[in-house]
Amino acid sequence: MAMLGNNLDSVRRENLSMVLGIVHRRGRVSRSQITHATGLNRSTVAALVAELVALDLVVVREPDASVTTVGRPSPQISPADTHVTIAVNPELDAVTVGVVGLAGTVVHRLRRDVDHALSPAEATAIIADIVAELERGVLVGRTVVAVGVAVPGLVRSSDGVVRWAPHLEWFDQPLAELVATATGYRVAIGNDASLGALAEHLFGVGRDATDMIYLNGGASGIGGGVIASGRPLGGVGGYAGEFGQNRLGIDIGTDRTSPDGTLEDEVSRARLLDVVGLSSADGLRLEQALADASENPAVRAEVSRQLRILSVALSNAINVLNPQTVVLGGFLAALYAFDPVTLEDCVAQQAVPAAFEGVRIVPAALGEDLLMIGAAQLAFEDLLRDPASAAASAATQPTPSATDGENSQ
Repeated sequence: MAMLGNNLDSVRRENLSMVLGIVHRRGRVSRSQITHATGLNRSTVAALVAELVALDLVVVREPDASVTTVGRPSPQISPADTHVTIAVNPELDAVTVGVVGLAGTVVHRLRRDVDHALSPAEATAIIADIVAELERGVLVGRTVVAVGVAVPGLVRSSDGVVRWAPHLEWFDQPLAELVATATGYRVAIGNDASLGALAEHLFGVGRDATDMIYLNGGASGIGGGVIASGRPLGGVGGYAGEFGQNRLGIDIGTDRTSPDGTLEDEVSRARLLDVVGLSSADGLRLEQALADASENPAVRAEVSRQLRILSVALSNAINVLNPQTVVLGGFLAALYAFDPVTLEDCVAQQAVPAAFEGVRIVPAALGEDLLMIGAAQLAFEDLLRDPASAAASAATQPTPSATDGENSQ
């Protein structure tokens, strides 16, 4: 339905935001579909699309003549590829920086492996170095809207201070300020798993779920995010979803390996890597390694132990939140793929039957793009909220050019 506002300018701004949001989430949509989704009349939608075209945020393509439709074919609207964000994920073993377009697609990605837990200053230096490299290449001619950072820790939403990232050993670090100073771009920062939940909700396996739980397992432990009634659940300070720090009751005494251990102490990527004889692996490689070693008794025993403990965490979360979908990412998706039936059976035995009724447990769909897309979504927030003002603000920042690239090398 059409948005209401205090005056014509606010109505136009909110309607412009609504139309851009639809194009952003769907990637390609007809003008008639926008009209139907918004409840606005055709001439208003045409004017709003024209304004977004003038802002260089969307492109209009003529309908495919080979597609047969009833009535006059409607022009197709897609996000333009000129406005992008820089997405960043500092982890225990690497710093990954990507360029993400308004369609939610990763245009380019660079990863720098590291051999120790980086300080905020070291991480910022690597980020700035990669951004400079991107400015000499893929960013030439593009407008960078902002930088989005997905951090494996608790981030205060009001100012971007990393309150606690235990595996990185960061406490009360002003990372948003550090990265903004080093790169020259506006910076938005959030918890990695919460941003992963948002990405899966908007573009992945959870896009049709209004209520969703997401758990991600990475080098820095286990984090999570919650979508409630179609909106991210942040909590008063932005810290909601810290599933990895929960201390669980474990029925089988021999399953516990850490006295008073948390979920992420017991369900561990490092333990899985060790049992398959790898020092490092992404989620897909780990999943394949577990499948290849499925007849190994030590592998089966460790995976079964972790699945039993993970099932306790999932059943508790389902009892509290009653979601439609539970999404598992990172090495948790590899665990699930090894034996989905056992995990689902264990959850069913422990969850309240009514709360678990109809719940889907599924692996994340976005793979290695997940945190890049999540971080980018955070960076795109201002543009999606107020397209005209944010686009004008982004245009005032230096746009990397071929000449800039030559001079900076």
